[in-house]
Amino acid sequence: MGICGTGMASLAGLFHESGFRVTGSDQGVYPPMSDLLKELGIDVMNGYRASNLEERPDLVVVGNVIRRTNPEAVELEHSGIPFTTLPDAIHRYFSGNKTRIVVAGTHGKTTLSAMISWILHHEGLEPGFMIGGVPLNFERNYRLGTGDYFIIEGDEYDTAYFEKSPKFLHYHPDVGIITSCEFDHGDIYDNLDQIKEKFRAFAQLIPSQGCLIVNWDDDTVRQIVDRVNPQFESYGFGGSSNWTVQGAEDTGRGMIATVRRGAEEVAWGTLPILGFHNLVNALAAIAVAEKVGIDPQKAMDALASYRGVKRRQEVLAEEAGIVIMEDFAHHPTAVKLTCEGVRSRYPGKRLVAVFEPRTNTSRRAFFQSDYVPAFLSADLIVLREPRDVQNIVPGDRFSSEKLATDLMSFGKDARAFGDTDQIVEFLSGSLEGGDIVLIMSTGSFDTLGARVVTALKEREK
Repeated sequence: MGICGTGMASLAGLFHESGFRVTGSDQGVYPPMSDLLKELGIDVMNGYRASNLEERPDLVVVGNVIRRTNPEAVELEHSGIPFTTLPDAIHRYFSGNKTRIVVAGTHGKTTLSAMISWILHHEGLEPGFMIGGVPLNFERNYRLGTGDYFIIEGDEYDTAYFEKSPKFLHYHPDVGIITSCEFDHGDIYDNLDQIKEKFRAFAQLIPSQGCLIVNWDDDTVRQIVDRVNPQFESYGFGGSSNWTVQGAEDTGRGMIATVRRGAEEVAWGTLPILGFHNLVNALAAIAVAEKVGIDPQKAMDALASYRGVKRRQEVLAEEAGIVIMEDFAHHPTAVKLTCEGVRSRYPGKRLVAVFEPRTNTSRRAFFQSDYVPAFLSADLIVLREPRDVQNIVPGDRFSSEKLATDLMSFGKDARAFGDTDQIVEFLSGSLEGGDIVLIMSTGSFDTLGARVVTALKEREK
């Protein structure tokens, strides 16, 4: 139930490739996961209904998008059919007998999980994994794997309507990574302290023979680890970290750096990644790889062929000398780092940042003022007003128009639009050769990228 969610579709794929017959339901079936499910031959019922359970399944996995009042959930509880959660199903059927590497944190989880998976695969360890984005090296965001390791992207969002604790507390980590910790998910957390407590609980799950690896550049992560005080290793740009990088430079083709463990240089190379934040992710991946017996230089060499993750600084097209990119950034910190990374890669170009506030948190006013510094490295900022806000108290809604006004007070060219059609029209008439267009959304953004490319082609004709 809720099969078109990224994690749920991946789980469906894992079951399917294990020989189970899989079906699912969702509301307004949507890509890209609907396309994956169709490719796999998995039947998807559009809409939640009691009748979806008439052909009684042996097990129902309930996604966290499902509410207790959902008609299918009501029927499920009356039916006596066994049901469970996504994390429980992963552990019970796919990761329980393997060494589990769980990547947690507000930012960077998907990229770091993909990097670790690629290193282990490159070195012949045949890992299984389930990731919240599609690694371009694999073209799917899940893999059964025949080896001893399973990599899981573990988020702090709740698990199901009948299990409100974070998903990452149910993955039983042997190796745990905390990339960062900031306030997010304002629909289920009241403040940062609540989130910190969940991360402390995650850190305490690491067994004595396991390892916790943490980003020492993040002050909040330091506070979490200091309170828990497990055995851990740290990474970051700071000189006090166990793992650090030196000589980092964006060459225009990638990031060049030397990796040090303590005082020892252990790896060197150029990585095809964008932004210093992704260099820190690579550093963490190398630290994890060393924990499973992979030499750091071999891990660095493996990352030289890392292709990234779909919709993470992904170049969609170059049309009329204009580069169109997509990214998943939504939290102000992620928006800031992504804009700065693109700016570093394309110095001297006009950076056009296009943003849709789409998450439960970003559609609310939690980060209204925090988004202002996030966009300051862009030259032109184009904002869509949030959709589906009718259930949010008007005073609690995020305002793209206010953000545009605030950005203009800093001398920025910023525009807010009520719908995507207006944005397409504006961009098709305003973009110039040499522009870099960075589109940021957690959803399809009404296929904005493809529509802009089409409009530019028509303009050229």
